[in-house]
Formats: sequence, structure tokens, C-alpha cells
Amino acid sequence: MSKNLNSMIDDLVGTLTDPIIVYPGGWGDSLPEWLKNAITLERLTENMKASKGKQPTGTDAEACAYLNTASLTMPIDSDWSQIYLYVAGKTYTRWQKSGLPDDIRVESLNSQQTADLNRLKEWLHRRRTTARQELERAERRHQQEEEASKRKVERPALFEF
Repeated sequence: MSKNLNSMIDDLVGTLTDPIIVYPGGWGDSLPEWLKNAITLERLTENMKASKGKQPTGTDAEACAYLNTASLTMPIDSDWSQIYLYVAGKTYTRWQKSGLPDDIRVESLNSQQTADLNRLKEWLHRRRTTARQELERAERRHQQEEEASKRKVERPALFEF
């Protein structure tokens, strides 16, 4: 198989199996199930865009999940609050969820906030792909160690000094 095809398959599998990146602090388990499903579906959409040449990035749902857990762990400043309410509003609307009151919904961001959101999405994508690659390396290393130990048992040394 070509390297490009392997990479595409790896990315597709990653959309389904990569971890959801949450802010450290123990709130990751509090994400609603619908948001976890939305993350997977939005990752699939991003994967299709990337296969057509678009730069891969994190999704609105991933940013929503990360900012949700961050806001539960520590106070966030005004800009990040606006970014969170903006991305939450987009995510809730896209997945037809109620619960985000109209009086706190943010319809647009300024250029700095947009840049911050885009940087967050790029970082989330890098973190999840790095986590996948590290896991694959650890699995390969473990498999190689098992094979080496199996060979050693199957072919004992003739002479041990």
C-alpha cells in the first residue's frame, strides 16, 4: 500500500478511535453522550475535507468539549468565555440541542478571538493525532519485545557464558 493510502486509512481510523482531548482536572467524564457522538461525526466531516486537500483541524464540538471542561476546572477570562459561548452555540444548533439560552448565545467573534479559536482547534488536532501515534509506537514496541522473547524461548542459546 502506498504511504498516502496508509495515512488516509490511519486518519479515518483515528476519527473513530482518537481520544477526546479535555482540560486536565477530572471533568472529562461529565461530557454528555451526544457531544461525544457529535465529535466523532464532525471528525468524519473534517477527515473528508482533509482528503480533498484542506488542512486538517479540530472541530467545533472538540473545542466545545475542551472549553467546557476548562470552564469547570478554573475561571476563564472574557475572551475565552465569548469563544466558548460562540462554539457552544454553533455546536448546540448544529446538533439540534436545546439548553443554551438566547441571552448568552454569542453570534460572532472578533478577529483575535477567531484566531484563538483556530489555534485551539489546530492544537486539539495535533494533540489527538500525537496521542494516536504514541499509542501505535508503544504497541509496536510491545509487539517487538514479545516477538524477541518468543524467539529467545524457541531458540535457546547453545552456549551461555
